[in-house]
Amino acid sequence: MTLSLRARFWRFVLRQTVKKRRLTIEQHRISGAQMAAFFRLPPQVQVEKTVVAGLPAAWIRPNAADPRRVLLHLHGGGYVTGSIDSHLMLCAPLAQTLEMNLLLPEYRLAPENPFPAALEDALTAYRWLLAQGAESIVVSGDSAGGGLALALTLALREAGDPLPAAVICLSPWADLTHQGQSHVTRLESEVVLTTETLEEWAACYAGAANLTNPLISPVYADFHGFPPLLIQVGSEEILLDDARALAEKARAAGVCVELRIWDGLWHVWPALGALIPESGQAFNEIKEFLHAQPPNRITA
Repeated sequence: MTLSLRARFWRFVLRQTVKKRRLTIEQHRISGAQMAAFFRLPPQVQVEKTVVAGLPAAWIRPNAADPRRVLLHLHGGGYVTGSIDSHLMLCAPLAQTLEMNLLLPEYRLAPENPFPAALEDALTAYRWLLAQGAESIVVSGDSAGGGLALALTLALREAGDPLPAAVICLSPWADLTHQGQSHVTRLESEVVLTTETLEEWAACYAGAANLTNPLISPVYADFHGFPPLLIQVGSEEILLDDARALAEKARAAGVCVELRIWDGLWHVWPALGALIPESGQAFNEIKEFLHAQPPNRITA
């Protein structure tokens, strides 16, 4: 796959402005909010900020959305940053491509609110959707949100709740012990993250809990009974082996799983939305995956 000129430009920009600068958590939060300045709402998409069971949230509603289907997206940011504003650039075109109403909640962040606060909030949002009569819920997440989407599904399974129709993970951060070899082999090619920063964020999130807890690091989970799973990851990111390990464990448990490794792409490239064509291509891949699932899973 040949990267577009726009992707090459933004890869250079991100390397200079994100990876090479050591930012505090507060600076990361400010930087994420500033990204919203690049966002232009796609035509025929409405954004409605609201409160869902006490959580700040936003409904992203494409005009063509199927009212029977809902996408619950859990934003990334290392469990210490990320917000509605920082993720509209990703979530609005995603909802538009999938023709699904998307709920984007703001879960509580560490270090102010360590584990299990984020998981509790994700459970609250999911169960609120069930109570509203949602017939089919797909759960997605990027980076830490991808790990949280997996933890949410595991917690729902253990509680005996109805499971999502499918789970979509974009560059999931799923091993907070950072045992994957890609932390070494992709050290130079990684555009956004450093293992040192991830270790700091992992400590903030886990608090006194063990990092190998499957609800913190889902690579240590048993995936029996899991819904269909799509994992997208860039070939050049240090979390590549998180994705590979997840796919291997899920397949071993009999899960319908697809691992898509995008050559030359970086961590959560769809976060740039319409700024690069590769985002739209990734969204179309998700759409194709969902359409390939049995109808009674995705539309009740």
